[in-house]
Amino acid sequence: MGVKENQPDLIDDIRDSFKMLEPEEFTQHLDFVHGKIETRKCSVIPDLSLIEKPTLWKSLSTIIRIESERYIKSTGNTQTETRYYISSLYEGAYLIQKAIHSHWDIENNLHWSLDVSFNEDGSRKRAGNSAFNFSVINRLALNLLKKEESKISIKAKRLLAGWTPEYISKVPNF
Repeated sequence: MGVKENQPDLIDDIRDSFKMLEPEEFTQHLDFVHGKIETRKCSVIPDLSLIEKPTLWKSLSTIIRIESERYIKSTGNTQTETRYYISSLYEGAYLIQKAIHSHWDIENNLHWSLDVSFNEDGSRKRAGNSAFNFSVINRLALNLLKKEESKISIKAKRLLAGWTPEYISKVPNF
């Protein structure tokens, strides 16, 4: 689970742990993708002695730090980011880093699909829970359209589903 600034005591304890304790495991991965060179370093500490209230987190067994550095070839700029995580599993730094990276790939691909097919970023829904509710409906619709086996884009499937009663009958339902 990612730890952010909204958990100030926990994130401070984790930062202190990485200052004071030596990580038990460390791995580094280099990626060359989309005009970027990215280095990700994963450090894992199973020693929870500096975490003030570890029992608040069920089965907590490790704290994790991911340090990313991205060099963007087109601009020559370098971006750095440090993220912290807690986990009930200890599978080693390589597998933990791979799992975290895979999770973000899935999230990014989902967001991209929702924005391209449903224009979620351009949505003007703001009242009450309307943005959340429509997002849930869009995710449901996206999943159903992905199950339909035609070899056309999700955006085209969405249009066909709205315009063609014959096509909507091909889209699997719950």
